[in-house]
Amino acid sequence: MTAADHRIPQAHADNLATPAAYADGRIHDTYRWLRANEPLGIAKIAGIDPFWVATKHADILEISRQNDLFHNGDRSPTLTSQAVDQHVRAMMGGSPHLLRTLIHMDAPDHHKYRALTQAWFMPQNVKTLEDRIRVIARASVDRMAASGGTCDFVNEVALHFPLHVIMTILGVPESDEPRMLKLTQELFGASDPELSREGAPRTVAEATAQNIDFSVIADFSNYFRALSEARRANPTDDLASVIANSLIDGQPISDLEAMSYYIIVATAGHDTTSSSTAGAMWALADRPAEFRKLQADLSLIPGLVDESIRWTTPVKTFMRTVTADTEFAGRSMKQNDWLMLCYASGNRDETVFEAPDEFRVDRKPNKHLAFGYGAHLCLGQHLAKMEMRILWEELIPRLKSVELGGTPAMSEGVFVNGPKRLPIRFEMA
Repeated sequence: MTAADHRIPQAHADNLATPAAYADGRIHDTYRWLRANEPLGIAKIAGIDPFWVATKHADILEISRQNDLFHNGDRSPTLTSQAVDQHVRAMMGGSPHLLRTLIHMDAPDHHKYRALTQAWFMPQNVKTLEDRIRVIARASVDRMAASGGTCDFVNEVALHFPLHVIMTILGVPESDEPRMLKLTQELFGASDPELSREGAPRTVAEATAQNIDFSVIADFSNYFRALSEARRANPTDDLASVIANSLIDGQPISDLEAMSYYIIVATAGHDTTSSSTAGAMWALADRPAEFRKLQADLSLIPGLVDESIRWTTPVKTFMRTVTADTEFAGRSMKQNDWLMLCYASGNRDETVFEAPDEFRVDRKPNKHLAFGYGAHLCLGQHLAKMEMRILWEELIPRLKSVELGGTPAMSEGVFVNGPKRLPIRFEMA
């Protein structure tokens, strides 16, 4: 079989690269069709290099296991247009990466850089933060209770709670948190007309080009360069000091890698948690029976956390590059072929999840893929799950009822997306 035999119909291929399709639900129609008809097909879209598309849970797992065969760093690990790829390579001396975070690295660098901060995010260390996080969560619930029975749960609760947690760990002053939030929304919402600096994209390739906003990255880097210099001069007990004073192979971490490290912690460290938290509230406000299950049995809260992560899957896609000619799942792949992992599709795979389009707080087992798998398993997964658990432990006992108070909305994005508005009406106990 050749790639031509597995070409995805154009309408479905275009959806894969259309940010709005991830906001209005069309992407799930495409995923459903692909899982049933072309689970490992190839997408051809004007202005974008062709790419394979993995939509089945088992294939995504297996690709994630084989880190030598499927690389993160050979090409862009996020879907991008040919024009942007050429622009970045021209800027970066031939490298396809404007940043060089853990998601852009393969062995041996990936392990070396991951080891710099891994201890901070291990369960035993995260556990020591529980009391501090509970104080932050309780304050968030108090503010919600004081809002008078209506609020936009995204913009008044879900965004700010995990933001404050990760900025406290990183060492960013609370007064700078609004700036960090705005930059994160501009970075991850670069293809959303409401969140972007650039306005609404007009074509699929243009939308993909806006997955990267160069000016936002420059603003982040300028901020963290100053923070890094301060922490080199006067180290403290925060994560910024760890990054600023890190050594790789006995040499100080480079400016590019340091800025990239700060940016990934300062963005992914809260944005995905916010999205899953808001996704849970959206589901509960829309499904009174599931909310009543939680009220009756608070031991279901860890299940709520996992189900909200599966249901929302904030990181929708990552790209991999094939390192050698290979046969995989009956497909003939060539060296340097590009490949999209569709986590939100794997998390709705009918062969793995019973009634995958239903939201069930008591779903067991729940083998979702939202944190990735293998060497690139999300570094912050334990912190994220603990934050969400604590927030719900504080909120559910105080929440008598909740319902949608208006029309919610998802952000537009191929790489990362989640709820951007969630008006609710509620009554506190």
